[in-house]
Amino acid sequence: MVKDENSKNRILETATTLFAQKGFDGTSVREICQKTGVNLCMISYYWGGKRELYEGIIENLIEQQTEYARTFMDLDKSPSEYSKSECVELLITILERAVDFLYSNKISNDLIMFLLKEQQNPERKINSPAFSYVRELLARIFDKDARDKEIIYKTVFIFSQLNSPRILPVFCLRELGQSEFREDDIEIIKNNIRFYIKKITAEGVGND
Repeated sequence: MVKDENSKNRILETATTLFAQKGFDGTSVREICQKTGVNLCMISYYWGGKRELYEGIIENLIEQQTEYARTFMDLDKSPSEYSKSECVELLITILERAVDFLYSNKISNDLIMFLLKEQQNPERKINSPAFSYVRELLARIFDKDARDKEIIYKTVFIFSQLNSPRILPVFCLRELGQSEFREDDIEIIKNNIRFYIKKITAEGVGND
């Protein structure tokens, strides 16, 4: 079973790299199998075909995110059960842990490239429980609906703050003369996130 799981993970990693570099149409199942060193039947067994494998990369990421989020928060507890101040503190905790997740070795540069390409796919809709929960927390803080345009933009800008050093290495790592993020870099990113969240939520909490 462990061997099968290792093979599954290797297929996902190889497929992510090839899809990121060559796109969906430029990547073949045969090439994925050759580079992974597995039989074609393994892909059929786990996913069925290339399209399902492609979607499986995103599904696997969302599953990892959700499992990780459940280790430090209750996704089933409604933000309405928290005070606004508690929502802000929970929001900061979620984003700090999101930094740990995003800047860990679990998230490869190939996966980042893959996800950036998918942002341009007009048919793509990613259902991330953690992302949705952040929207709900912001909606609670500002007394708005989670589908409100202002809440959607606030959520996007928050995650842009969190993601930008990782997706813009030419303006970050290369300026620093580094090839990877270090512990002190992670702490700086977290400090910026804390400052940003407290600034943008001050008005909402003031109305508590």
